[in-house]
Amino acid sequence: MTGFALPRALRGLCALAALATLCGCASDAPRAVRPHAAASSAAAPSDDPRPVAGLIRVTPRAGARDVRAADRFEVRVRQGRLERVRAVRIRDGVRGAVGGRISADGRRWRPDARRLALAARYTVDVVARDAEGHRATQHAEFRTYVPAHRFVAAVAPDPGATVGTGMIVSLAFSRPVVDRAAVERAVRVTARPRTEVAGHWFGAYRLDFRPRRRWTPGSLVTVDLRLRDVRGAPGVYGLQRRSATFRVGRDQVSTVDAATHTMTVVRGGRTLRRVPVTTGGPGTETYTGRMVISEKARVIRMNGDTVGFGGAYDIKDVPHAMRLTATGTFLHGNYWVPSGTFGARNVSHGCIGLRDAEHGNAVTPAAWFYGASLVGDTVEVINSGRRPVLPDNGLGGWNLTWEEWRAGSALGRTDSSTGVD
Repeated sequence: MTGFALPRALRGLCALAALATLCGCASDAPRAVRPHAAASSAAAPSDDPRPVAGLIRVTPRAGARDVRAADRFEVRVRQGRLERVRAVRIRDGVRGAVGGRISADGRRWRPDARRLALAARYTVDVVARDAEGHRATQHAEFRTYVPAHRFVAAVAPDPGATVGTGMIVSLAFSRPVVDRAAVERAVRVTARPRTEVAGHWFGAYRLDFRPRRRWTPGSLVTVDLRLRDVRGAPGVYGLQRRSATFRVGRDQVSTVDAATHTMTVVRGGRTLRRVPVTTGGPGTETYTGRMVISEKARVIRMNGDTVGFGGAYDIKDVPHAMRLTATGTFLHGNYWVPSGTFGARNVSHGCIGLRDAEHGNAVTPAAWFYGASLVGDTVEVINSGRRPVLPDNGLGGWNLTWEEWRAGSALGRTDSSTGVD
């Protein structure tokens, strides 16, 4: 029989049966793909508290004490990646973040600073994930070595001073320095405009810096002390980390001719004045050579006992005094010898005397020169018949050639000219 058609209701039942068959096939599919779904879930990050044992390693170890400044400080993971490292330094009651970087592969963190701070406590908090995505955290603390002794440096000239072009930067240490190269490298003296500067050691307690030639007038000189935690000797470490500047004024050089009893004052290449003087007499002649004014005092007491002359003199009110050497050579006003002495005879115990009035006087040669002079001005003595002043007697470093000066540095030749900035 042709053209037979199922009733509409029967056709609907058959469609439902077919759909049921299809749905029955689909009901077995989750069991077939379940392993794939599980693998995708394992690859995703998880806070599962079962990461690889010993995943994070902090160096120095947690609880370590007496860690040295040069010891290694780092965080590593054996596998996986570091997510976050937070390090803090606590010293002298002050907390400070320790900057650092995680390596490109995520396996290592190191601090930016190359050395650890001494007498400090460090805390480290780390977050990492292992290769399976499990998160791990770790907290560690360690303490650095506390030095038995510290040293500091007293610096001349004073911060903010305006000085003459002959000024030599001089550091006097509170304890003897054995590791001279390390200490010298931690002191930086720079100038604007740029100039070459080098250090020179005078024994274990003193380090001076000077340029090849006198400073350029108007220069701004910076003395940067980075001595904190620098080893100066066994068990002795530096305490200071500070920077100070001073300014260089005009150029003035005064030449004292002991044979003619005169002092010629030249400023910026122009002669300002010739002043009659008296210098050291027979047996106590004034040192020859270049000296630098290191102190100024309107009135000072001079006692022969303090410089090996016994009771030869004790003058309580020497006016307009300027120190030239550590051993007691001054350029000062003199009111106790006849005025005809100046420019005619040498009668002092080694000082350079200029005519003055008792208690000082604004119009005398001594008062004029005092007002015209700066700490750091150069005074050169010639024709006295006495040997040159030693380079460590006051600021006598200009009596050395540049090669002789650089030979006194503890650094190699390529490392000794620290002032080129």
